[in-house]
Amino acid sequence: MTLTELRYIVALSQEQHFGRAAERCHVSQPTLSIAIKRLEEELGVILFERGKQGILVTPLGQRIVDIATTMLDQAAHIKDVANADQEQLRGPLALGTLPTIGPYLLPQFIPLLQEMAADLSLYVEEDHQASLITKLRDGELDAVLVTAPFAEPDIVALPLFDEPFVLLMPTNHRLASREAITASDLNPAEILLLQDGHAFRDQVLHAFPHLRPTEHTRENSRKFIQGSTLETLRHMVASGLGLAILPQTAADTSPYSRSFLISKCFAEPIPKRTLCLAWRVSFPRHKAIDLLRRAIQASSSAYWNYNTSLDQITGSVGVLVENRDW
Repeated sequence: MTLTELRYIVALSQEQHFGRAAERCHVSQPTLSIAIKRLEEELGVILFERGKQGILVTPLGQRIVDIATTMLDQAAHIKDVANADQEQLRGPLALGTLPTIGPYLLPQFIPLLQEMAADLSLYVEEDHQASLITKLRDGELDAVLVTAPFAEPDIVALPLFDEPFVLLMPTNHRLASREAITASDLNPAEILLLQDGHAFRDQVLHAFPHLRPTEHTRENSRKFIQGSTLETLRHMVASGLGLAILPQTAADTSPYSRSFLISKCFAEPIPKRTLCLAWRVSFPRHKAIDLLRRAIQASSSAYWNYNTSLDQITGSVGVLVENRDW
């Protein structure tokens, strides 16, 4: 019995499909099938029922999978403890991020992080929120940048800051002269959305329920066009296909001239998303996590522009600079 075999049966119990479990474990399907069969023969029990309806975990198999899950968690913890002897700000730190966060936030804080911890090697991976959580739990990632709401057992989620939404449009659009945009200004036929599965799409539709596509709009509207990334939406707006709701950081990093595309703020209550930094409770490198948190907040324009009140902090108007000798 090996940890690899235990990882295989946990993956198969969760995916209930040999192909998906093999893909998750980065092995071929025959390799995974043979390993699980060998483990069943070694234990003398049947862990999974294999039938036309798919893969089902047997009652005894579920008990063994639960134990295997605990053992894998402990094995990951052993690695963390072993690494804790080293300087916490040395070595690799694996960070996961959403595609709607990474391209805009990483260039802001990575230079500061490198300046403050030259021996810390940041490894970055982009993925959807559900996949990031799985990789965080499995120890493939040390921390993840996600959006609220976020509540997972044995994972700490620290809110970093709120980021407002803005409306991106051509400068000659009818709304370009508005001081602030209201929900009633938005024509569902004009708004370009991300594809299903993106957390930001869900947040936009939660803030503006009337933009939710219907079967009628799907079938009859030429404007029902979706993008796979925020950058795709931006280029679609530039092409005259419609308008897009973007997070402020994405709108601020436009490759287009302000004489061509502009962004407009929304009226109160301003729609926004909350960015969170999450990590395992058992992760021992607390200094690295804290440094990462401080670097993100200290270098983020969204944090300083929309999440601080300088007159309350300093008692006067001015610039607040955090002490870099953390």
